[in-house]
Amino acid sequence: MIKILSITSICCLLLAYLAPYVHPSTIRILPFFGLMYPIFICLALILMIYWAFAKSRWFFYILIAILFGGNLHFRTLSVTFSDPKPEKEVSSWNIMSYNVRLFDVYNSSIEGRNQSRDSIISYVQRVDPDVICFQEFFHQDKPSAFSTRDTLISLMGFTDYHERYSHRIRNRQNFGICMLSKYPIIAKGDVMFKNFKTTDNYCIFADIVKGRDTIRFYDIHLQSLKLQQEDYELFGEKNKQAGAKKSTLRLLIDKLRIAYPARAEQAERVVEHMKTSPYPVVICGDFNDTPMSYVYNQFNTDLVDSYRETTTGIGVTYVGRVPAGRIDYIFHSGDLGAYDFGIQSAAFSDHRAVHCKIYKKSR
Repeated sequence: MIKILSITSICCLLLAYLAPYVHPSTIRILPFFGLMYPIFICLALILMIYWAFAKSRWFFYILIAILFGGNLHFRTLSVTFSDPKPEKEVSSWNIMSYNVRLFDVYNSSIEGRNQSRDSIISYVQRVDPDVICFQEFFHQDKPSAFSTRDTLISLMGFTDYHERYSHRIRNRQNFGICMLSKYPIIAKGDVMFKNFKTTDNYCIFADIVKGRDTIRFYDIHLQSLKLQQEDYELFGEKNKQAGAKKSTLRLLIDKLRIAYPARAEQAERVVEHMKTSPYPVVICGDFNDTPMSYVYNQFNTDLVDSYRETTTGIGVTYVGRVPAGRIDYIFHSGDLGAYDFGIQSAAFSDHRAVHCKIYKKSR
């Protein structure tokens, strides 16, 4: 039995290693192995310890399978050996990315949603970013009893902004992404996704000038699972009861199978657009995918993951009911550097904000 489990563990690990390199539409089941990588590696380590005490050659089989993953393991578990902070004083940009889940606007309690919004805004004030990229942003046209964008602009001194919304005429509501900057935006635009008129996922970019430096910032929100309330039964008490919906798991798998190829196509479009930028690039956002994914690999190939550049740890950013780990990122061009990376400790949304300081490396 233990040998069968060991063989299964090795096979699952090897398939997880392939996930970042194979397009999700090619082998549709492969992304699931990348998603489950943390479970597979933990199981492999436990089995390796078991075989070590048993003084069996299976210890070496599993060890070889783990070593075969090479640097892929350090995508999920980041290990930093040196302080990335520049030795001399440099001009830096304080950057934040935050999926705010619409500021909890659909909370049935007026007091509850106001408290969520105010907590988010207070946290942004404490970090005091120069540029902030929001996902799942909510803004209501004036007059509004639930002010978000205008309150942030007023309190934080943001001078420029760029946004992309799906607009609902009723109640003058806007849902999408928003980028706020304390420095001038000299150009801005959108990266159009397939079916952009019906999707709720967007990517915008803006060229921002600070002093003599210009950086192109992308704010990106890739395809989500679009889970409804009933879909979450899989992770709740109802699923433990006899007669719980058997279709719930199937529904979740179907949503994942739809989301993976869509995210891959969106990521490829952003990377293609990024390569045309005349300036260094910073990409912030909610990728809805883990470091062992095809989507992550598209950005990691040409850019630097600021978390892995600056921090040691796993870095969980999603705190919703579906376990996902680190899915919010700040990537940057190789001619930029990062330091002081932080992940929000309190959770006022189903995502934790991420932030860091970005600077231009001297030549």
